[in-house]
Amino acid sequence: MRKPWVVGVLLAGVLLGACGDPASAPEGPPPDAPRTSASPGLPAPREQGAPPPRGRVPVSPGAVPRKAPRVLYLGDSLAMEAQKVLGQELRRDVEAEYTSAPYSGTTLCDYLEGTADRSLVPAADKAAALVRRLRPDFVVLQFWGNSWGYTPCMDGITYDKSPARYFTRYAADARRLAEQIAAAGGGDGPRIVWVSQGPDPATPDRVRRVNALYEKQAAATGDLVSDAGKAVSPAGGRYTWAQYLPCTAHERAHRDYCTQPSRDRTALHRDDDYLHFCLAPTTSTPKPCPVRSPGILRIAREIAKTIRQSAG
Repeated sequence: MRKPWVVGVLLAGVLLGACGDPASAPEGPPPDAPRTSASPGLPAPREQGAPPPRGRVPVSPGAVPRKAPRVLYLGDSLAMEAQKVLGQELRRDVEAEYTSAPYSGTTLCDYLEGTADRSLVPAADKAAALVRRLRPDFVVLQFWGNSWGYTPCMDGITYDKSPARYFTRYAADARRLAEQIAAAGGGDGPRIVWVSQGPDPATPDRVRRVNALYEKQAAATGDLVSDAGKAVSPAGGRYTWAQYLPCTAHERAHRDYCTQPSRDRTALHRDDDYLHFCLAPTTSTPKPCPVRSPGILRIAREIAKTIRQSAG
């Protein structure tokens, strides 16, 4: 098994090749596709007398039904691999109207309007453009924090060459992206959900500081942080990387997610990839993860919990 601290070069190849196809279309339903009770991917009507879906509060007679939230999910390869699972969790938890438009290999500046000529995200899928078109209640942003300057809009600024410039630029891009999303939403703009990242054995301090930037930005604008990274961290070791963790109660009840039941532990990462949580090999065409992967489910459930608590 390759140790995580010696696969940085291999991971760079994964992101630059398998996870960095700028021509890949976003997965999930088309952003302006009509959504009805019969639309693919939406829950079927419940039978009479059936219990409400998990996380839903029954509506009393005469009460005003709670509006199903519209959720837009944007991000990099972590979002690309998790988008279908997150959609399933959100539809089950809050009957959300859900659209995902992630692009692998990207960072915050790729979703800024005004960067189309040097970005991996086309103009039609910029964050503000999608907000104007879809009018979401929540915009979920999940970015590991591309630190190699792979995407052109980073102007060659990388963490390894200049950490100070990298963090200054990352914070500025977070502010600009939040401003553009708010402006596109008008007075009733969506709430942003910044997704914190899990441990990174190669640059642990970088991930810690990126998460701190998300928290600072959310506090400044009254937005949200979903600490999904904690769900893939050891208990008592928020920034300690681990390939395996003890199974949760949900994973024990669903044996496909408790990958080593005899040892009561489950796999979060493949041997050859310490960053991604999909347990299938990364391919040259970015796509949602095709196999059950405990790390992806843990992250998706935490994001869904954040939205459920806020929407309720």
